[in-house]
Amino acid sequence: MSTEEGRVVRAACGHDCPDTCAMEVTVRDGRAVKLRGAPDMPFTNGALCTKVAHYLERVYSDQRLRHPMKRVGRKGEGRFERISWEEALDTIAARFGAIAADDPRAILPYSYAGTMGLVQGESLDRRFFHRLGASFLDRTICASAGATGWRATVGASIGTDPEAVVDAKLILIWGANPVVSNVHGWRYLQEAKRRGARLVCIDPRRSETAARCDLHLAPWPGTDGALALAMMQVLIAEDLLDRDYIARYTLGFAALAERVRDFTPEWAAPLTGLPADAIRGLAREYGVASPSLIRLNYGLNRCAGGGMAVRNIACLPALTGAWRHPAGGALLSTSGNFPVDQRALQRPELYPHADGRRPRTINMAFIGEALLEATAPPIRAIHIYNANPVAVAPDGNRVRAGFAREDLFCVVHELFQTDTADYADILLPATSQLEHRDVHSTYGHLYAVANFPAIAPLAEAKSNTEVFRLLAARMGFTEPALFESDDALAAAAFRLSDRRALGLGPAALAARGWARLDLPQRVAPFAEGGFPTPSGRCEFRSSLLAQMGLDPLPAWHPPAESPVSNPALAARYPLALITPPARNFLNSSFANLPRFLAGEGGPRLQMHPQDAAARGLAGGERVRIRNDRGDFQARLEIDEGVRPGVVVSPSVWWRKLSGDGSNANAVTSSVATDMGGGPTFYDCLVEVGRA
Repeated sequence: MSTEEGRVVRAACGHDCPDTCAMEVTVRDGRAVKLRGAPDMPFTNGALCTKVAHYLERVYSDQRLRHPMKRVGRKGEGRFERISWEEALDTIAARFGAIAADDPRAILPYSYAGTMGLVQGESLDRRFFHRLGASFLDRTICASAGATGWRATVGASIGTDPEAVVDAKLILIWGANPVVSNVHGWRYLQEAKRRGARLVCIDPRRSETAARCDLHLAPWPGTDGALALAMMQVLIAEDLLDRDYIARYTLGFAALAERVRDFTPEWAAPLTGLPADAIRGLAREYGVASPSLIRLNYGLNRCAGGGMAVRNIACLPALTGAWRHPAGGALLSTSGNFPVDQRALQRPELYPHADGRRPRTINMAFIGEALLEATAPPIRAIHIYNANPVAVAPDGNRVRAGFAREDLFCVVHELFQTDTADYADILLPATSQLEHRDVHSTYGHLYAVANFPAIAPLAEAKSNTEVFRLLAARMGFTEPALFESDDALAAAAFRLSDRRALGLGPAALAARGWARLDLPQRVAPFAEGGFPTPSGRCEFRSSLLAQMGLDPLPAWHPPAESPVSNPALAARYPLALITPPARNFLNSSFANLPRFLAGEGGPRLQMHPQDAAARGLAGGERVRIRNDRGDFQARLEIDEGVRPGVVVSPSVWWRKLSGDGSNANAVTSSVATDMGGGPTFYDCLVEVGRA
């Protein structure tokens, strides 16, 4: 499409956000000159977040990597010299080939959500490493605990239609901050409030969202599961139930009722730090409101009991029959609605089984431990794309030590010279979202979005798929699946035989740039049961957890680090640290660009006045946050919106831009969640003093 301003190209925001915006890029003389949200896409509605509205500053930043380079200094120094693509590819192929001749499992791919695209994020990369026989990567760092807990109860990542929530009468925003991290979803929640809905935010701090709600409850981090259990106890004890829905569409109610009998608000009060009356009042309000909605997010799954916490919350709408209503129920993710054909994209059959070796899986959340301790075989090479683990992974000092190994061959494919890029042996320039082809499902609405290249790759940048095609050729691989075009990969992304995929074919997506799944408008997915669990019911008693050898009933799993669960540790480190997303960053993306660095103003630590006074600290001081794992520094902000005993450091800062060469992940731990193998970022005790 052309206008007086130039050619307009359909695109998609590729960042890790539930909104997955459809975009329009205006191009003039080969340069992108304007970017806006697609006005015809209902969920995007013509608007972009403040980060992506300035995306052209990212695309044309003078910090972009433009040429392949090789390391000339010590690991971590970030000193490189320019080389050709031929030398870079030959070097990688030679090193990978030599290692694979011994044991290809010593090679590890490492990627996550630098792009959420199905083509650039999970297609040829998986095929290449399958064919190589490399170790598998368990991609757990964000949502695996909560996704497991939800699946154990509901069956798949399916919930309330985000566009239907406008008719809810009570909305619990639980462990979520949509004002910052779900801007377009927040628009629908605001509309519900305008129509009379009451909004309650459950969050250890008075977040931007909590400040706009009718009620804010601030539980101790990691105790959401206890709060949900106490709510269930009240609902059952006071018969605030939809017994017909329970009888028809749930499994294990009698066992659940017996399990929660003693989980009273009085039991939960000292664990959560909430008054028993407040817990009982919330349960009663939830029990009588109709329709009621719970909008939860993955913040609460980053604690030792995170999977069970999500599972406990997921039981609530089945008890009250809230699923009967299009505006009721609960929403964690919509991703399970999309018929993504992962086998077609990833081609697992390419993995070589003839040599008799068993595949080896490495958990990405604990990459520091893996690089330092893995055996049989040790990790000898790592290829990183769509990720920045030196900044983002927990137990950051061990991560940095692992990447500092001189015997580790490290390839990094990136747009910018990140903290992780400083440890690369070979550093490759990557394309931005405006320079490559992709197609996107989403986890925050029901629209697929296509992305077409608006401009040619800058300088010598190459896309993920192009790099893996070139490497496959250099390695002498001949399988046609390793050389498919991006258009062919995009065409294979969805199972077009699935009824939901009507309109998701390549031609249809190309014509408009986006398409809604073929689901009824304002659908109530579980109004008449039909849960995608083994029983077809909402499983209070989970067959999946029983099969995994875990407690099949809702339970209490305390934090790993809290005054109640670990009083000895709390005596030394009495403050609970949480590190929610900084408003101007998206994980570690955008965190190197001048506009967004200025917006954040430097690493901050928010603390209640009571805790600051006890330590003789004043606002504006530089403080040191520490525990046995490490320390980092930040500027202190006194904030009555943080509950006493909790401190908050918006994250994630690049280490080298933080001012002290460290960041919050210096103090986070390598303890895994109760299910799903996720990290426990928000389950962390620290002490704070003057720097």
